Amino acid sequence: MEDSDELLLPVWRANLVLLTREVGAATRLARMMTFSASYLKLMLSGQREFSEEFVRGIEAVTGLPHGWMNAPHGEADIPAEAREAIDNERPLARFRGTAHPVRKKTVLRPPEPIFGQSGSAKRAEEESVDAEAHRRQAYFRKVRDLAIQDVRRFERHLSHAPVELASMRSKVEDVIAAADLDDPIHADLAGRLEQIEKHRHLLLRHVERLQALLSQLGESE
Repeated sequence: MEDSDELLLPVWRANLVLLTREVGAATRLARMMTFSASYLKLMLSGQREFSEEFVRGIEAVTGLPHGWMNAPHGEADIPAEAREAIDNERPLARFRGTAHPVRKKTVLRPPEPIFGQSGSAKRAEEESVDAEAHRRQAYFRKVRDLAIQDVRRFERHLSHAPVELASMRSKVEDVIAAADLDDPIHADLAGRLEQIEKHRHLLLRHVERLQALLSQLGESE
């Protein structure tokens, strides 16, 4: 940090405390500066230093005159516009700088890169977001289609099992007819056959519904 910055830091901090004296003001100002409230509170308590770039950003975001933070002030010195901006959490500019102090003199970038984006930079960011969205959508469709393929294979397996259910049922019924079975055992065997067929049909319906739901995903986008 430059010597001049070190000399001004207590003044900056005192003015920052003044601006955030109202309940909730520190949290609102942190959001306006796109910083975490906890980090800003560390600055207020003296546990973190901050840069001139951050100070100039506070002035721009709250509407304070340039250089206002460099001189000691009292409650009555806070402009109404700045007080209203913080109270309503309505930033008057967009801060994209850093709070971290640097060894060499901080050089402020032009207002557009710090508090906003140029048209070309914004377009490049939008194109990057679009490309990422397209990549994610393509990946989603790939994994969805693979899942549908496995669901269809499972459905075919249920519909055309290696051992036909009718054949199996017929053979088990032959055993029931040929054996001298007690009534409870006879009923248990017949019941098992009935439940197998019933649950096979139920499972098929679930598989068909699963396939339909998977096919609908992403089609409305």
